[in-house]
Amino acid sequence: MDFLDYAFMQRALLAAVLVGITAPAVGIYLVQRRQALMGDGIGHVAMTGVGLGFLLSASPVWMATAVSILGAVLMELIRWYGRTRGDIALAMLFYGGMAGGVMFINLAPTGSNANLTSYLFGSLSTVSEEDVTAICLLAAFVVLVTLGLRRQLFAVSQDEEFARVTGLPVRALNLLTAVTAAVTVTVAMRVVGLLLVSALMVVPVAAAQQLTRSFAATFAIAVAIGVTVTIGGTVTSYYQDVPPGATIVLLTIAAFIVMTALATPLARRRARALAAAQGAGDPAECTIPATREPADGVGV
Repeated sequence: MDFLDYAFMQRALLAAVLVGITAPAVGIYLVQRRQALMGDGIGHVAMTGVGLGFLLSASPVWMATAVSILGAVLMELIRWYGRTRGDIALAMLFYGGMAGGVMFINLAPTGSNANLTSYLFGSLSTVSEEDVTAICLLAAFVVLVTLGLRRQLFAVSQDEEFARVTGLPVRALNLLTAVTAAVTVTVAMRVVGLLLVSALMVVPVAAAQQLTRSFAATFAIAVAIGVTVTIGGTVTSYYQDVPPGATIVLLTIAAFIVMTALATPLARRRARALAAAQGAGDPAECTIPATREPADGVGV
């Protein structure tokens, strides 16, 4: 536990815990909406914000947050109105974000490709007190939205038409989800990196879905996985001198493999329990079918 004696590791671990909570908390809604790669696209756009931060001598985290939110809103507008050439517009937005980030950071007096690399792949030693303050504030916003509006966000993620019929403000909730995803990307970029943050938003949710059949259980297990792998990856990075972002993502994938291996015997046990219940004469409608879950694997 000697790593706790260093201030930079204390900051890195705090940031890692917040990332482990926020990324899966937003990712579960993106998975439900079948927008698993949205975080990756926002990460590309956020690069422009990082570059602008260095160019204007402003906080790269806050500048990336502002640019990411703008990019996320544009992505939602393209999804609504760009039915014919929406994919081309999104590609231009993503690649333009990457190119803008590289250009701005090289034009900045104090910027360099080394600075950009720490934001692309994460860096423990560069997490400053200012970064921690920004991450705490942004993470609080994400937690409030994902937990406080979980029923509304889940309804919209499952079936937009049904949610609209029930009177929910579907477009406003979709925009809020996009904005929350953008904020999460900037929360995670100092630990995981902009190019790898999408994996932490999606893979823990996919891993949790291997074992769970309800939204609440999936949410809880996904967050638990996120916190575990971010802490484990941060500590491993300190002792083994390996990139934190890559380590965290590899641990996340390992967790998915373990969950998948555990899911097979669990599914067989459920099937045997169902067969036993039906053999005892229980009505079929009184039992929960072993395969009864939505296409995305998350129940209500």
